[in-house]
Formats: sequence, structure tokens, C-alpha cells
Amino acid sequence: MKHLRIAPSWLRYFIVVVLVLGMCFRFINLDSKVFWHDETFTMLRVSGYTTTEVKQQVFNGRVIGNKSLAKFQSINDNKNLSNTINSLALEDPQYPPLYYILARAWVTIFGDSVTAIRCLSAVISLLLIPCMYWLCYLLFKVPLGAPVMAVVLTITSPLLFVYSQEAREYILWAVMILLSSSCLLRALQLQISQSAKYPVFNWGIYALSLALSMYTFLLSGFVAIAHIIYVIVISKFRWTKTVEAFCTAIVVSFLFASPWLIIVLTNFSRFNITTEWTMAPLPLGNLIQSWLLQLTRIFFDLDWNLDNIFQYITALFFLSLVSYAIYFLCITTNIKVWLFIITLIFVPALPLVLPDLIFGGMRSVSERYLIPSYLGIIIAVAYLLCYQVNNGILSRRQNCQIITVTVITLGLISIAVSSQSETWWNKVVSYGNPEVARIINQESRPLLISDDAGINYGNVFSLTYLFEPKVRLLLVQENRTVPRVSNQTTSIFILNPSNRFRRDIERVYKSRTNRIYSDRYYSVYKLQKTV
Repeated sequence: MKHLRIAPSWLRYFIVVVLVLGMCFRFINLDSKVFWHDETFTMLRVSGYTTTEVKQQVFNGRVIGNKSLAKFQSINDNKNLSNTINSLALEDPQYPPLYYILARAWVTIFGDSVTAIRCLSAVISLLLIPCMYWLCYLLFKVPLGAPVMAVVLTITSPLLFVYSQEAREYILWAVMILLSSSCLLRALQLQISQSAKYPVFNWGIYALSLALSMYTFLLSGFVAIAHIIYVIVISKFRWTKTVEAFCTAIVVSFLFASPWLIIVLTNFSRFNITTEWTMAPLPLGNLIQSWLLQLTRIFFDLDWNLDNIFQYITALFFLSLVSYAIYFLCITTNIKVWLFIITLIFVPALPLVLPDLIFGGMRSVSERYLIPSYLGIIIAVAYLLCYQVNNGILSRRQNCQIITVTVITLGLISIAVSSQSETWWNKVVSYGNPEVARIINQESRPLLISDDAGINYGNVFSLTYLFEPKVRLLLVQENRTVPRVSNQTTSIFILNPSNRFRRDIERVYKSRTNRIYSDRYYSVYKLQKTV
């Protein structure tokens, strides 16, 4: 595949500069974005506490300082690693423990500041470079060209970038997907060529990498299914030594992962409770719009929605680019190449997309669940761009060079803008927290009242990272009466109350409430005292 080298030379220098900038941006302003709802749960698990313990200790109707929640967001002497794992098993079994074990070790060494914990993800994201390079090298059998182009598109991908600056497990999952896929191709190629001195060792490495992937995120099971389909098809549906070795490796990997899978099954009711939000109905038009937006965010993202004609044109351009890249991949490569990428794109996505279309829901709306598909799309587009840059008449090559530089530049601009922002679309239910904190911080002696219903619990923790020390909290458990506090506050705010909760507060304080902030996820009210 000589056409997969990178030419001309100026493009190589451009790629080197972009790679350096893409790596540097990952470590810029790590503490500038809001530490959102889900990230506070990461720190809760790292601390070893459970939500039940937090509710008993601080959601008890007493006025506290916002720093009183700090012990539930840091390492402490009362809890150890087993408490971290137990808290996940009891309350969040859908999240396997590998990332949280790494995070606890990391904050023990480097501290529990926002910068420190997010730096773990930034460091992990650098492993995308060797893993993506290795996978593409095994696919295309060239040392430069397509593997390098795929690395550049990965490093400048705005969608992967936001998870590189977030204290969650998703960027580690991306690394494990690439690593397990590379280990599979390596074992297959050595087995088929019979050049491996220790084939059992190679398959053992694959089994271990797949098991670690499942200990990172449970949807790795869909990646395993993609691998199974790939091996069965390239083996022409025959039982061979290669298939036997692969099946043994799959069984071993699931045996490695079985302790956590058993925990999930035994605590399946809790698993259902914590994932029921994915079944909330969403109109078909909104689903399609979300898919278009996700596809665009792989390459270009300025934290916008599809609200105007320019944004739709941009989305359609990237849809066309990805569609043609997949088509071009299938007609110009052999089945061992294109089938691997196609299964990586579609097999993990279909179990999320089809239920949303048939039964309703929003499983496929969450970008983080479709990371395997994004990685496959990046590889397909990298192959197309690298091929066309070196193929055809001069004018055609020049046009493709312009497209390649444009796509890479748009990605670089996106991550540069994202690195300077205080909030972004991936903060979801906490997107508006910086604005809310500014409003409350303006008062001289503010008090925030909240219960622990729904997203309130996590958003209270998120807001404490933004509040000034003067802000006090009055936290109660859901459906509990709010006690009246003394007149030592200038302003009383209520975080996202239900109608019943708001009426109870108005009754207790003999006041009325005015909404001062609202977005698609929650509202904040201010208590207006009556004369």
C-alpha cells in the first residue's frame, strides 16, 4: 500500500505540529471547566463513601458550610480501596472498578484537586497515540501514512478531547478498545502465518486486554461480539485452530471478568434503576439530530446544536465524508481490513440504536456509549484522506490535501476553544452550574436549599466546587420537611425543587419563589420575602 504514505513533505511537518499541539492542549486549563455531576460521583467512589452515608451525614436538614462536603470528595483515613470497590458494587454496578482503582492510586500520589484527578485522564489519553498507531499498522501494513493520519485525527478529535479532560473512565475505555483490538489482530496474524513461537501467550494477552476492557466499561461486551463476528467471517464459518484458539481466549477473558459480571447480575435491580434514564422517550427527529451532531463532533465541535443552516451544512458535510470513507474502504481493501473496521463501527452501535428506534429511548444519544464506533469512523476517514492525498491527478491530490488540512485544522480549533471554556456539552445536567454559582456568589450571605432528588444530589456537590466559602447549604432528603432557619441570610435560593417541595418552602417561610435561572435540565428559584 505505497499510496498510504504521507506526501507532500509540508503536510508531514504540519501533522507533527498538530500532534504536539493536540497533546499540549490536553493539559491546559484542566480546572477551568465545571466539575460536573458525574465527576463528583467519581470522587465519591474514590473516597470510599456511599450516597447513603452522605445522605445520612449532610442531607439532614442542618445548615452547613459548602466545604462540609469536601471529605466525600477526597481520600480519607476512614475508607480504603475495598470501600471504593464496595460502593461501586452496591450503588453503581454498571461501572466496573478498574478506572476507580487507578484514580484512587493517582489521587493518593498527586492529590485530589480538580487538576490532579483530570490529569489522570489527560495522561491516559496519550496512550491513544501508540494504540491507534499499532492497530492501523496491523490493518494496513504500512509504518507511516494511514496509521499516522489516524493518530492525528484521534488527537484532534473534539469528542475524544472532552473525555481526555474529564474525571471519568471513558478515555481509558477508548484506549482499551484499541489495545484489545490490536492484540486480536496480532494474535490472528501470527496464528495464521504460524510464525509465533508461543501462540498461547499471544492469545493470553488478547484475553487479558479484553477482560481489562470489560473491567473498564461493560459495553466492551459489544466490542467482543464485533470481534467474534469478524473472526467467524474471515474463517469462512469453519472450525479451525485459529477459531478454537480465539474462542478459548474469549472464554478466558469472560472468566476473568466474571466476578464483576456476577455482581451486576446479583444487583440487577440497582443496575436497572441507575440506567433507567436511557429509556426516556425521545422523538425520532431529535434522535436523528443527535446522531448528526455526534458524527460532526468527531471532527468539529464548537459546543453548538443544529440550530441554523450553516450548522446543518457542516453536519451534512461530515456525514458525506464519513459515508464515502466507509464505502471507499470497502471497495479498495480486502475483507480482512474493511470487515474489522465495519464491525467496530456498527456492531457496538446497533444494540443502542435499534432499541431506540423500535421501543423508544435515548440509549444512543449518549456520546460516550458509542466510542467504539467513533474510533472505527476515524480509521475509515484516515484511510480515505491518506489514500486520496497520494492518488490520482495533481488537481485531485491538491483538493484532497486542502480537505485533509481543513478537517485537521477544524479539529485543532475545536479543542483549542474547548480547552478555554468553563462549560461544554458533555457537562450535560451541570452545564449551567457556573452561571448559577455566579448568581449565588453575588449575595453577601446566601443560603442554598436542596433535596437529594434526581440530579440535585450530584449538582449540589458540583456547585460546591464553584461556591465561595460564604455560601451555606440546607440539605434535606426527598419528601422531608424543610426546617426554617434564622434571619442570618440575605438571600435564600432553592435548587431545582419539585412543585410540592417549592410550595412547602413557601409555606414554611411564608414567602413566594421567583425563578431566576432555568435550562433544559433544571431551575433555580429565589425566595422573595413578603412584606
